[in-house]
Amino acid sequence: MNAAGWWRARGALLAGLVGSVLLPTSLSAQDASAAVSSTTERPAVARALEFVEGSRDATAAFLAEIGAIVSPSGEEHERAEAVARRMRTIGLDSVRITQAPNAIGVIPGRSGRALIFVSTLDDLATVAEHQRAADRPPRVEDGRVVGPGTNTSLTTAAVLTAAEAYLESGLQPEHDLVFAAVAQEETGLRGMRALYADYADRAVAFVDVLGDGQSISYGALGIHWWRVVAHGPAGHTLNGGLPNVNLGIGRAVDRILSTPWARRDDNTRTRVNISMLQSGAVFNHKPDSGWFSLDLRSMEGPVLDSMEAEVGGILEEVSAETGIELTMEPFSLIPGGRIAGALESELVRTAAAVSRHLGHEPSLSEYGSANLNVAIAAGTPAIGLGGSRGGDRGAPGEWADVDVMMRTARHVLLMAAILGG
Repeated sequence: MNAAGWWRARGALLAGLVGSVLLPTSLSAQDASAAVSSTTERPAVARALEFVEGSRDATAAFLAEIGAIVSPSGEEHERAEAVARRMRTIGLDSVRITQAPNAIGVIPGRSGRALIFVSTLDDLATVAEHQRAADRPPRVEDGRVVGPGTNTSLTTAAVLTAAEAYLESGLQPEHDLVFAAVAQEETGLRGMRALYADYADRAVAFVDVLGDGQSISYGALGIHWWRVVAHGPAGHTLNGGLPNVNLGIGRAVDRILSTPWARRDDNTRTRVNISMLQSGAVFNHKPDSGWFSLDLRSMEGPVLDSMEAEVGGILEEVSAETGIELTMEPFSLIPGGRIAGALESELVRTAAAVSRHLGHEPSLSEYGSANLNVAIAAGTPAIGLGGSRGGDRGAPGEWADVDVMMRTARHVLLMAAILGG
């Protein structure tokens, strides 16, 4: 795929979306803190918080249930079905499973706009391997839900407990509250891209729930992974060493890593890395193909555009010099960007104030890299609520912290009560 062509297609998509979103509304830290205090004093919100406190065992049990379901990227249907069943049981409206498959449920509002809470359905491939090898399902013990498949799904369990508490308290939102567990976060944010397409024209904001809010991301680091593939004639050593795909690969790698981009070290997080090179299998026969990895990163979309265009030019030059065909194939293209005023926005200030109310000072970062990237890259306000979910992620002894899970549920509940209108 030609890099410049990909960016032209992206630009055409965003041009049709950005005009429909609102710029972030500013809010002082003091006003955000006051809003949290006044919200928690409302009787309905107090009832909702009490419901969360009483749901600890049920939330842990639900996490153990969905954590037992093998759900690597691209194979999330069974877990999506379990999440959708839970959405229906707690009383969410318009529950559906999309083609992605995303599991989505709604608490309807009156404004025609929507505040969207996002969690992740899929696990790393290594988690799936450990799930299949486990001799027993996840279990609850000593304040933890223990077993492969529990760490990432902590946020889905927490989000649904927050949604149930909101419903049980009798709260009525101004905006639709959308709760979405999305697929294929680990493989290109495909579920989030589909969700964004559904809600871009009426989203107040997206809240990507990755933890309990000990960290808050409000910008998006663009990360583009490419495979640069080389093709040339194969042959025995005695028939001559050239043309040789390894000459093309080596020369291209040298020139890419000699560009100014590879030496950048600034607050745009612009970086270039090449970490994998593969070709050939024996000493005495030159290969007909090979490839190397290309990791390009930046906060600025135009910078990524320029980097990819320059790499494309280098590959054309090296191909002409060596007789080796070199092409770029996208592996994972995660969009990035910044929204002016995001740090002072109502969304970020409120999230930070809720974190403080729950007992911790959040770290704030522009460098998000998760489902929130899709929205931010398109100009829609979004944040990522981060924090440690437990431990040993991707290992046989993976676990989720029940205290963190319930704190995450309280954070989501308060964000919904304050920002949902």
